[in-house]
Amino acid sequence: MKAEIHDALMRVSVATITTALFKRGLRNQFVQGVRPVASKGRNMVGEAYTLRYIPAREDIDTIDVFLDPNHPQRLAVEECPPGCVMVIDSRKDARAASAGSILISRLMVRGAAGIVTDGGFRDSPQIGDIDFPSYFACPSPPTNLTLHHAADVNIPIGCGDAPVFPGDIVVGDAEGVVIIPSQLAAEIAEEAIAMTEFEDFATAKVLAGRSIVGLYPPTEVARFV
Repeated sequence: MKAEIHDALMRVSVATITTALFKRGLRNQFVQGVRPVASKGRNMVGEAYTLRYIPAREDIDTIDVFLDPNHPQRLAVEECPPGCVMVIDSRKDARAASAGSILISRLMVRGAAGIVTDGGFRDSPQIGDIDFPSYFACPSPPTNLTLHHAADVNIPIGCGDAPVFPGDIVVGDAEGVVIIPSQLAAEIAEEAIAMTEFEDFATAKVLAGRSIVGLYPPTEVARFV
C-alpha cells in the first residue's frame, strides 16, 4: 500500500468508506458485529493477513495442540508482516478465544497494524490497555481453549459476513471495521477524503443554523456555498 493511500485512510471514517463502496455496488464490506476492545483515538489501516478457524474435532484438538510450534495460530502471529492487520474468521463463535493478550502483544511488538476477529478474545481488559488496535465481537470464556481448529493461514476468508482476501485493505475506527478490495484502495481513499471535507463543511453550516435543504446530500449547486 502506498504511503499516500495509508495516510488518507487514516483520516476518514469507516462510515464514509462504506458509502464510497456502496456507490460501486459493494454492500457487504462492513464487518458485522465487531467493535474495538478499546478505542485508540486513531484509525487502524493495513493490508489483510488472514487466519481461518473451523469447528474443533475432539480427537484432534486437545490442549496439547498448543505445544506444537507449527500450530497455525502461532505461525500466523509469527509470520504476519509488519504493517498488516491480522483478520480472523472465527465463524462468529466467541465460545473460544481467537487469541489472548500474549499473542496480541507479540503482534504489536512485531509491527502489525492491528487485529480483527468476528469471535472473541480472552484477556480483553489487558488487550484494551495495550496501544494496539484490536476488534472483536465480545470477550471469550477463559477456560474454553479448544472449540476452534486453526485450519489455514493467509487465504480468502469471511469475517463478520465480509469477504476478506489477503492484501485487501482493512480500516477500523471507533465504530467498526471495513474491508476495501485492494484494487479499489486508491480511488476509495481519494473519494473518501473529498467526502470528508464536504461533510466537515456541511456540519459546520448546520451547526451555524443552516437548513439541510439544498445542502445535504450535496448537489453541484450547493457544494461549498
